[in-house]
Amino acid sequence: MKISFLGTGTSTGNPEIGCRCEVCTSSDKRDDRLRASVLVEIEGKRILIDCGPDFRMQMLRTLETEYFTQLDGVLLTHEHYDHVGGLDDLRTFCRNGALEVYAEDDVANAIRTRISYVFKEHKYPGIPNLNLNEIRNEPFFISGIKIIPVRLMHGQLPILGYRIGNFAYLTDLKTIPEEEYAKLENLDVLVINALRFEEHISHQTVENALQQIEKIKPQQAYLTHMSHHFGLHAVMEKKLPDNIFIAYDGLVV
Repeated sequence: MKISFLGTGTSTGNPEIGCRCEVCTSSDKRDDRLRASVLVEIEGKRILIDCGPDFRMQMLRTLETEYFTQLDGVLLTHEHYDHVGGLDDLRTFCRNGALEVYAEDDVANAIRTRISYVFKEHKYPGIPNLNLNEIRNEPFFISGIKIIPVRLMHGQLPILGYRIGNFAYLTDLKTIPEEEYAKLENLDVLVINALRFEEHISHQTVENALQQIEKIKPQQAYLTHMSHHFGLHAVMEKKLPDNIFIAYDGLVV
């Protein structure tokens, strides 16, 4: 399995518009963070998790080193714009037929409303050909690959993380319902959000993320969905345990 971090930032991205803090003005490219998304490659299949407004730029950068034109599925965690704002740019991956997109029913309904032109009966040429599959918090398959949804709470909003093999991607969570931890046993790699140190109404702090990692006990963990308040990559990586890493845009695991 190969995990490519397309973006590791929060909804505003880093640098944040108009900000002159040490992170936003850093010369270390690891501090430049597009909106959070990963590409998972397993058994010859490519599965995208979330498709935010930076997707076009992320793909242009990715295809410089690995050219491909096929995605086997797109998993959506929730409906917030920083996670679905790039769906129109999937049109390139629809040239050979409909692209399968998987989301809970409320997320699917939100997408049908926001980009309604994609789902009209009579479509005009050039728009993305997306097939929305409504899923529940139950396992399903994409091209033979088992996908295990994981219920997360983004403040008061129920969202999904995903487990694929011994890899799990959990973003935007504030809490995890106790019954969901059984789905996260024996992980090789856990990716989990760590927004900042200060408390937030709907996102984990760095301390919260470290506590979750201690409870889940993966072999390795990577922090993602970080704001400029997280701190400088070069400084923060020296403060973490040996098996916990800071993800950055372009990192491949």
